[in-house]
Amino acid sequence: MQTHPFLPYKEVNTMPRFVFYLFINTVLSLALAAAAVSAQTPEEAEQDGAPEDTEDVAAEEVASDEIVVTGKYLYANQVNALRTPTPIIDVPQSLSIATADQLAEQGFTSIGDIISYTPGVNTSQGEGHRDAIVFRGVRSTADFFIDGVRDDVQYYRPLYNLDQVEILRGPNALLFGRGGTGGILNRVTKKGLIGESFSSYQAGFDSFGEFGFQIDSNFRADDQWAFRINAFYEGLDNHRDFYDGDRIGINPTVKFELTPATTLDLSYEYADHQRFVDRGIPTGSDGRPVEALEEVVFGDRDLNTTELEAHLIRARVEHVFSDSVKGNFSAFYGDYDKLYQNFYASGYDEATNIVELDGYVDVTQRQNTILSGDLIGEFGAGRVRHTVIFGTEYIDTSSDQNRFNSYFDTSAADVAAGVSGAKTDRAKFLAKRGIDLTNGVGVLADGRITRNSFSTDLNDDTRVGVEVFSAYIQDEIEFSEKFDVTLGARFDSFDIEVFNVPANEIRTRKDEEVSPRLGLVFKPRENASLYASYSESFLPRSGEQYANINGDNNRLDPNTFVNLEVGVKWDFSRRLSLTAAVFEIEQESPVVSDSDAGTFDVIETTVDGIEVQLQGQVMDRWYISAGYSYLDGEQADGSRRPRELPENMFSVWNSYQATDRFTLGLGLTYQDESFINNSNSAVLPSYTRVDAAAFYDVSDTLRVQLHVENLTDELYFPNSHSTHQATVGAPLNARLSLRGRF
Repeated sequence: MQTHPFLPYKEVNTMPRFVFYLFINTVLSLALAAAAVSAQTPEEAEQDGAPEDTEDVAAEEVASDEIVVTGKYLYANQVNALRTPTPIIDVPQSLSIATADQLAEQGFTSIGDIISYTPGVNTSQGEGHRDAIVFRGVRSTADFFIDGVRDDVQYYRPLYNLDQVEILRGPNALLFGRGGTGGILNRVTKKGLIGESFSSYQAGFDSFGEFGFQIDSNFRADDQWAFRINAFYEGLDNHRDFYDGDRIGINPTVKFELTPATTLDLSYEYADHQRFVDRGIPTGSDGRPVEALEEVVFGDRDLNTTELEAHLIRARVEHVFSDSVKGNFSAFYGDYDKLYQNFYASGYDEATNIVELDGYVDVTQRQNTILSGDLIGEFGAGRVRHTVIFGTEYIDTSSDQNRFNSYFDTSAADVAAGVSGAKTDRAKFLAKRGIDLTNGVGVLADGRITRNSFSTDLNDDTRVGVEVFSAYIQDEIEFSEKFDVTLGARFDSFDIEVFNVPANEIRTRKDEEVSPRLGLVFKPRENASLYASYSESFLPRSGEQYANINGDNNRLDPNTFVNLEVGVKWDFSRRLSLTAAVFEIEQESPVVSDSDAGTFDVIETTVDGIEVQLQGQVMDRWYISAGYSYLDGEQADGSRRPRELPENMFSVWNSYQATDRFTLGLGLTYQDESFINNSNSAVLPSYTRVDAAAFYDVSDTLRVQLHVENLTDELYFPNSHSTHQATVGAPLNARLSLRGRF
């Protein structure tokens, strides 16, 4: 395998001039628009629908398809990531919210779509079988939550049953425990609505042949309970050969009003997902994806697949003890059965045009039981007001996993020479369909036939048990109308036992960590705040997926993360807000010393940056969501930049209602160049993607939508997993869909 030369970062992070001008022009335009809204007279504000006193505005659901900012609260009457009904302007950290209406309006069908229009975060490839987000330079496949409960199995999460998606940035250990090192993503599901009856649907297909249908029905039983069901089906397809798959989800829920002060939500969700795994194309001698291979699929048309079957049961009881005290208790049980197998490009020789292939099959069976409870109280002492949350959480996880590497029958000489595993290669790529590898049988570069076995070379086989007990307390102290302090801490006891089956060895480790949080909020005006925050988080050495604690991992302390953040939030009006933040995340990782195996060194990695976001109605007919982030960082030795850390990212989405029935949408996302690997030898090029949309309301209950992605048909590579696995972005494509109610 050829070694790529080191590429100085200054050669790969320049922003195209036209994008820079576009960004400056957009910022100036938005500032002028915001100033215009802010300068409204009280009479104009009243005509515009803005209340005279926004402090008492609660979140409300909007039946129409028009996207508006409906209030200051994060859906305070529903489960949400913050767990307390805190006004957004009083939250001392960066966060973004995408409502169900926004997801539909922008044509989002995946978590990755949402991330592309969110500042400070970007996507990783996730080996083609899972959601993987890079939160402020920290990659994660497990910092996902559903209704505030951990959802850590690796899969692509659907959007069909969501009220909103919340993305909180910075370490979030106080409310969520281990992980949350750069941020977390919380999905808020739809619940039964007592006293209402409705049904809505969405159906569509795209120019690749992908199609899908989803339905949401709420049935009014009586004044004490309601039944709601969400379901969807997707037949998957895209621009890459062999790619196909099916996704099915069904989520019935029921809400009971047991007493005027007590409600119970019960939910069951079934998921059955299957899709082809595509891990992209290799990089060349210049360290960049080989564009000549953009149409080649490096994998097995039959064996590159991932399959997931999951059963998720959720229950939540909320009780109001008094006007100032309420409590809630939730129980979650998840049973996941997942298969993942694939071949992928692991090396490329540009001189001979030979690509090495490697592969493996991985099976995970996991059961999660999570019990948690919160008690929230509000009380005052003189002029000082307190909102206190005290909570506990218990997690019991059983996770069995094993992996077999690929093993070809032509590898006997390599194995005899002590080279573990075989590599398949091919000299030329003449067919668009890709390499000659079908059902594990392939053709080598020299013309020999080779056959793979996924049951010969065992990589690992572990049986893992995890028990976690947590307790946390947080006090939001309002000293005056202008000054708030948030103070809290969380204690986690993380106990893991790993049975290594091949070695017939059991290892255990127990970590006990305290994660503090401090936030300061100063409000010079009712509609503006300045904040500063400090928080810590940790990640045990077993990793976010409990891989193992073998070798030195058994005696190493957890990785720790410290976040410092300063920001500003400004509500120009009831319907338009600006947020900005400056932050620094410092990671400390203990490792065994190279000079003395009996001692440890602490390796530090730092990421700092800036985030800006503007969201809301600029005018009655113009909605905008714009975000910009600047990210910088250095690895421990200071000479290299962390992987998957674009210096500049910018996105903007505009929705303009041209007539009472016709609306146009226009969006743009820009991502700077970033390194694929930690050695900084492979690079993802920068790209700019333009998206567009049009909506026509046929009637009050039916809307026709057209979404066009990559309007300029740019060849781009949005993310990667490792050096020779760069994802090929979709070319120009369109999706036509119907949204309706009955």
